[in-house]
Amino acid sequence: MITILDGGMGRELERSGAPFRQPEWSALALMEAPDTVRAAHARFVEAGAKVITTNSYALVPYHIGQERFDSSAERLADLAGRLAREAADAGEGVRVAGSLPPVFGSYRPDLFRAAEAPALFAPLVKGLAPHVDLWLAETQSSLEEAEAAATAVKGTDKPLWLSFTLRDGDEATDQPCLRSGQTVEEAARLVARVGAAAMLFNCSMPEVMQGALDAARSVLGEGFPLGVYANAFISQDEDGDANEVVSDIRADLTTRAYCNVAASWAANGATILGGCCGIGTEHIHAMAHSLNK
Repeated sequence: MITILDGGMGRELERSGAPFRQPEWSALALMEAPDTVRAAHARFVEAGAKVITTNSYALVPYHIGQERFDSSAERLADLAGRLAREAADAGEGVRVAGSLPPVFGSYRPDLFRAAEAPALFAPLVKGLAPHVDLWLAETQSSLEEAEAAATAVKGTDKPLWLSFTLRDGDEATDQPCLRSGQTVEEAARLVARVGAAAMLFNCSMPEVMQGALDAARSVLGEGFPLGVYANAFISQDEDGDANEVVSDIRADLTTRAYCNVAASWAANGATILGGCCGIGTEHIHAMAHSLNK
């Protein structure tokens, strides 16, 4: 049985006409029009998602500023959790994943500062914890980022899914790597060491995901839950900071095309599938209705 995730929240908000721009990204709708966030979650539930992710990815100083983070991060995380919970409870058997982002910026393992990370995670974890069923530390670019997220949720008694973003451009090699250059095998050993309940790959091109799944399985074994939720961008390897621009969406990743590649991941052992930036409700609907037939 395949667990269907939701798709990219930021672009779903943008398409619906919700407030959306950089640097606030998806946090802008949370702050200015929270009903649009609840409605976006509800559309993904209606499309067939059985795990929806809180709109807390952009609740970091990079996006909302240090002053607003210091004063409002916990309150906004609580709101993000409540909105997702309300949408999930209106469905049937839907779980809520608490999004824990890379707290110093997406695709930037070079900016990670271990000593400062706990203070950035703490208000997010505290605000989200009452509302979520599991933690999803996503778009992790390095082992250090992922371990900090795992440490932040210790003691919450909720499962942790660790999701990594991969090199997907000219710098990609035959050996799948995180954007830090660390290997997927190293990341899989970290997943095992911290006791994560699943390992996923997200916010990278679909073309690099199967190699990462194979590498993870070689370490974790056939029975360990693996997942993918790719983005609809061209390679971001050369862009440096994924937070700087609103990237264009690939025209070739139609609903049918994405559903077909997701089916290939499922055929090769992935059991958790969804979409990241640019993958919308129509993609999730198609996956939900085809992959679990």
